[in-house]
Amino acid sequence: MTENKNLRAYSALGALRRRGFTLLELLVVMVIIGLLAGYVGPRFFSQIGKSQTKVAQAQIDAFGKALDQYRLDVGRYPSTAQGLPALMVAPVGESRWQGPYLKKAVPADPWGKPYQYRQPGEHGEYDIFSLGADAQPGGEGPAADIGNW
Repeated sequence: MTENKNLRAYSALGALRRRGFTLLELLVVMVIIGLLAGYVGPRFFSQIGKSQTKVAQAQIDAFGKALDQYRLDVGRYPSTAQGLPALMVAPVGESRWQGPYLKKAVPADPWGKPYQYRQPGEHGEYDIFSLGADAQPGGEGPAADIGNW
């Protein structure tokens, strides 16, 4: 009887020892996770830059539509001094303003900088643009300027 109890206790102890992972198994899993992160990480972060550019283009397009509506109501585009805030708050002395022309306040670009607005523009009646990730004129890739031209 005691021999039977000892045998059960020994097999239970062996089962407990077999449940854990060896150091080698843990290292293999960590190497696999590291390889996956090294492969997937750069692809994921490159997509973030593309999505920020698409967001900026969509916002600039929305500003353009709001500016066109402003022009229909007021008869002209806001001046450079009035800027994009004229889409949300009536400029002083503007009696034909029917806004606000945007549902929300004018946001910053995806990189946290204000959008630039010029009227008259160098590329059309007005220019709306973001200087991109580097906040400097020109650039390539995510640092490129994004505008309505």
